[in-house]
Amino acid sequence: MEKNHEPNYKRIFTDILMRKHPDKLKVCSPILRKKALTALDILELNRLIFDFENTDINQKHRSFNETTILQILDHQKKYNLNNSQLASHFRLSRNTVTK
Repeated sequence: MEKNHEPNYKRIFTDILMRKHPDKLKVCSPILRKKALTALDILELNRLIFDFENTDINQKHRSFNETTILQILDHQKKYNLNNSQLASHFRLSRNTVTK
């Protein structure tokens, strides 16, 4: 049986920070200290490290697992957001949030 392996995001982001963006290491270190990174953590690291001017290109191929979807919906409940506000916060389409 073949085991599905995830990329080691901690190592990837740490290497990027050490080599190209050492000035942002302090800001990102609380997220990198977590035992396991969620999809939302990875998106937050991307946002903190890279200043994306054109986010449309980066949004096309995103997918979320069930845990991440539940975290997004919990965020909506916690802050009493409607679907449009939630979509704007996570840079999703309103149709994606509705689904």
